[in-house]
Amino acid sequence: MPPRSPLPARHGLAPARLCTPPRDRTVPDAWPTMGAWLRDRLRADVDVTAMLAERRFVDEDGRALRDDDPYTPARHVWFHRDLRDEPVVPGAIHVVHRDERLVVVDKPPFLSTIPRGRHVVQSVVVRLRAELGLPELSPLHRLDRITSGLLLLATEQRWRGAYQTAFERRAVDKTYRALAPLRADLELPTTVRNHLHKERGTPCAQVVPGAPPNAETRVELEREVDGRGVYRLTPRTGRTHQLRLHLAGLGIPIVGDPLYPVVRDVAVDDFRDPLQLLAAELAFTDPVDGRRREFRSVRELPLAAQVASGSSERRAP
Repeated sequence: MPPRSPLPARHGLAPARLCTPPRDRTVPDAWPTMGAWLRDRLRADVDVTAMLAERRFVDEDGRALRDDDPYTPARHVWFHRDLRDEPVVPGAIHVVHRDERLVVVDKPPFLSTIPRGRHVVQSVVVRLRAELGLPELSPLHRLDRITSGLLLLATEQRWRGAYQTAFERRAVDKTYRALAPLRADLELPTTVRNHLHKERGTPCAQVVPGAPPNAETRVELEREVDGRGVYRLTPRTGRTHQLRLHLAGLGIPIVGDPLYPVVRDVAVDDFRDPLQLLAAELAFTDPVDGRRREFRSVRELPLAAQVASGSSERRAP
């Protein structure tokens, strides 16, 4: 197990950690100094020279590294990366429930659940770790960036196991609602079962004809709104883009979907056309104390367009 970081979290993000490898016996002077190793290890990712001058690399004792420090094998180094500019995602994160173990939030569309790629500061986890003072806050299930609604998070790492096991055992009842076209010839309710597959690095998932089903969704029409239907979706599985694919496959693609049935090129800071998919309800028996837990979103369909502030956010080192 690596030693504990001497640097605190910054903006809800833990510092990056590196560890120097043993010297290469065939090239004994490959890295004469720690500065040389850091430049070779990080390449073009960061400005190593500037960060060394700013004393931003530290060892396990919290001592700032110098450019000319002799290279030492098996030495742990921590640092915080600079964060790129990000468009500020409009919309509030509503805290629906909070206790010792759990935080349940109702997130707006376009806000990433976890820091990833182009969405770091503008993510539920990073925002709420700072706002709620919970440095170990982490999500217990997935919710796409453009999907709105309920997200369940653990306050500390020690609580994750029990709740994640409940999701893995499908012991959590999830209900979604979607706004989509009406089809007079579509018999409802219906249950869609098929095999979905998504290749890593590709935007869209695909239906695999003839393969054993690995995705199942019950679809019901609840009401009509301005010539469109509000559908109640009850997934028994949680495949990537499952609900979006299943409704598109029925000929009723979700309003505002940028991928199904046709891929649209939408800018990352264009918040005008939210996906009309809402994680509306969560219900389960708490695996820790046995209580029945039921939560409902404060949002309703149709979701309104989000108004951007026109600014971007970049946190200082």
